[in-house]
Amino acid sequence: MFCDIRNEPTIYASINSEIWGPTVRYSTNMGETWTEAEQDVRFEEGSDRKVKRVWCAIPGGDNHPGVLYAGVDPGAMFKTEDGGKNWSELTGLSNHSTREKWFPGKGGLMVHSICPHPSDSQKIHVGISAAGTFYSEDSGESWQPRNKGVLVDFLPDKFPEVGQCVHHMESHPSKPEVLYQQNHCGCYRSDNGGEEWIDINEGLPSRFGFPLLIHPHDPDTIYVIPEESPEFRCPVNGELAVYRSRNRGENWQKLTNGFPQKNAFLNIYRHAMCADDCDAAGIYFGTSTGQILYSLNDGDSWDMLANWLPPVFSVSAVVL
Repeated sequence: MFCDIRNEPTIYASINSEIWGPTVRYSTNMGETWTEAEQDVRFEEGSDRKVKRVWCAIPGGDNHPGVLYAGVDPGAMFKTEDGGKNWSELTGLSNHSTREKWFPGKGGLMVHSICPHPSDSQKIHVGISAAGTFYSEDSGESWQPRNKGVLVDFLPDKFPEVGQCVHHMESHPSKPEVLYQQNHCGCYRSDNGGEEWIDINEGLPSRFGFPLLIHPHDPDTIYVIPEESPEFRCPVNGELAVYRSRNRGENWQKLTNGFPQKNAFLNIYRHAMCADDCDAAGIYFGTSTGQILYSLNDGDSWDMLANWLPPVFSVSAVVL
């Protein structure tokens, strides 16, 4: 869920109903009522694919206020140019020549990270589990794999063209050519739009984790929350900690003020960390055990915002 404030504030929610199926709905009155799409996020009639789940919905660049993108399982992407009324498949990604080498992770075969260029609507980066990162410079008509330097420790070929398990990818609007990803196999940065990736995991206690956040006012400051391993998806040694780098992953600082330092057996999902864009930005994350925690001092200390919730899969913030 997110609020698009490029025009009239509109909330978009990805819904995955066991009865009605997956959809993206929107509200122009802050959630009092919701509108269904006229042409929903669906493959064309006769396709042998079926949308299993909508993983994310993301606004396009500021110069195209009606454009949004949605990423789905199985490994596909949809676009709307009228604010969510009508969605169409970007078939260049669905039918990519490397698709036979893609395979589902634990959560499925999903497009979960979409990074449109803030000013050039032709350019888009996406992250897919488990296929890797892909780049388009023609509004999604065609796509290039961009995974050079990213490890796949669970495959015989450790650095293949595709097959990487991206967990979350982000870019900052002031430096869109710089990308960061938390991967199944480590944290990485690209300084050239994904053409090459640099391993920035040194200083972290694990190569495994899900969320990654770029500070809204400082594109060189990033946050991750490492976990023990793919087999034990909890904070390392049961110590809940956020790791912050102020120099693009060259060095990391462990932030623990306000967190339990033993028996913290919880998980933080890939979309469960965000920040607002206030002058003193708030940073937030939710947990699988129903807490939402926040910091108003760049992560130096943390407090509880909410407790006793269901598992928190996604957190977003907006200033109106």
